[in-house]
Amino acid sequence: MLIIPCPWCGARDESEFAYGGEADIVRPPAEVSDAAWAEYLYVRDNPRGKNRELWFHRDGCFQWFVLERDTATNECLSAHRIDPPGEEG
Repeated sequence: MLIIPCPWCGARDESEFAYGGEADIVRPPAEVSDAAWAEYLYVRDNPRGKNRELWFHRDGCFQWFVLERDTATNECLSAHRIDPPGEEG
């Protein structure tokens, strides 16, 4: 069982969260080919080791955050809030 450190609520069981995918994916511009759009939607790196992921606390504070996790060991390294620009907290 994975214990995830929510930046707002503290450590909670993985069952309270929804995985949102890789954290650093850049959305392509509006005018792209179908092939480029399909790659954006479906192709992922799936790295072994340290990775930045988006998580949503669906059974808690309803906040999105970035979790740095080692995918080889499942160790949660850190969790960061996603604040609007200029409102870091």
